[in-house]
Amino acid sequence: MIGSCCVIARDEVPWQSQESPKYQVCSLRVLREGGIEKPTLITFGSVVVYIYFTLRITEWRMKYRVQMNASDSAANTQAVDSLINYETVKYFGNEGLELRRFDQTLEGWEEAAVKSQSSMSLLNFGQGAIIAVGVTLIMFYAAAGVVDGSLSLGDLVLVNAFLLQLFIPLNFLGIVYRQIKYSLADMDRVFKLLEREPEVRDAPGARALRLERGEVRFHQVDFSYRAERQILHQVDFTIQPGEKLAVVGHSGAGKSTLSRLLFRLYDVSGGRILIDGQDLRQVTQESLRAVIAIVPQDTVLFNDSIYYNLVYGRPAASREEVEEAARMAHIHEFIASLPEGYDTVVGERGLKLSGGEKQRVAIARAMLKRPRILVFDEATSSLDSKTEQAIQETLKEVARNHTTLVIAHRLSTVVDADRILVLEAGRIVEQGSHRALLEQGGLYQQMWQLQQQDRALAGSPG
Repeated sequence: MIGSCCVIARDEVPWQSQESPKYQVCSLRVLREGGIEKPTLITFGSVVVYIYFTLRITEWRMKYRVQMNASDSAANTQAVDSLINYETVKYFGNEGLELRRFDQTLEGWEEAAVKSQSSMSLLNFGQGAIIAVGVTLIMFYAAAGVVDGSLSLGDLVLVNAFLLQLFIPLNFLGIVYRQIKYSLADMDRVFKLLEREPEVRDAPGARALRLERGEVRFHQVDFSYRAERQILHQVDFTIQPGEKLAVVGHSGAGKSTLSRLLFRLYDVSGGRILIDGQDLRQVTQESLRAVIAIVPQDTVLFNDSIYYNLVYGRPAASREEVEEAARMAHIHEFIASLPEGYDTVVGERGLKLSGGEKQRVAIARAMLKRPRILVFDEATSSLDSKTEQAIQETLKEVARNHTTLVIAHRLSTVVDADRILVLEAGRIVEQGSHRALLEQGGLYQQMWQLQQQDRALAGSPG
């Protein structure tokens, strides 16, 4: 034991000659009182106190590390969010507000960082103090042994070397433990993310979707984002292969929710959605999304070239196919007029393009995918009247041999649909062709008249 001294007892060691000893035998010396040595107790006690102190203080100060990580993540999120939405910030002149929000978050990080550093200094000081006190007490007993003649100076040096070989690795283990705890705290968000179960996942044994005719059916579908507010109520309709079905209604009626459910971004709360008789929950998400293309209402582009954003619809497409899709979406001439052409970088979320240009890129990207099922969610809402008319003609041609779901707010864009559904508060209240719905004199006719009046007012001088 380290606290025990290797002592040379002259009367216990065989000597060849009393004048010139040939060798010495080092043995553990137990105090004449017959109990455990005090240096041994001090050594054990120092180790136990050191470990207990290190564990308790490290656990206590981890909360500051967690606060630092949370504040750092919040600051990064605020910075990126304000930079991406810089136009909104400037529209309302809130640069100072964003700076204050960012500064307040950094103040929280700074406070947690100071506490973390101060507590680490306390930990280091405490560890050093425990080792110093233990070594001092043991060396005091060893020095007393030298004074009373029970130990030699060599024994004193030996005791000191043993203590160094004990406490230096012990201190190193304390540092390693602290670093491991830091790493675990830093990775805490990653672990929590990995532990989260996705809301939509493939069922065990899910098969690839077998698309034959392209029939889409919503069968008694109920859905709610939150239990207390239901969005869809018993929605039931079928889109026949090659049919163009339009869904209209006021804002908040649940129109865009239909496209999200069709893509299985969410699962239905009740009922079923089927394609060619196959429940979407029983097929793989990859195979489902491979046969559907969407032109969303809010087009988001990557901060890359126009060509990259176009070819994203089908990465294996050739340059000629990409340009042909751009011509069909009436954006090829615009791209060709740019100094860098298809290599023009569009900026974060496509901020260097207008709303109409972004929407035409989205239309071209969907056409390039060549799907069997098409979804247009307000596909022409950001286009001018002339371009909208040209795009509508193109969409008619593209949708002619496709199962098409059109979600629209402007009724003028769906007058040619084979069938129109009118949603009100998540329920289908009317359905039929454009002419039949006008003759019914219901909600659709009211919406049509209001939009015609708005168009007439917008076209009147003054």
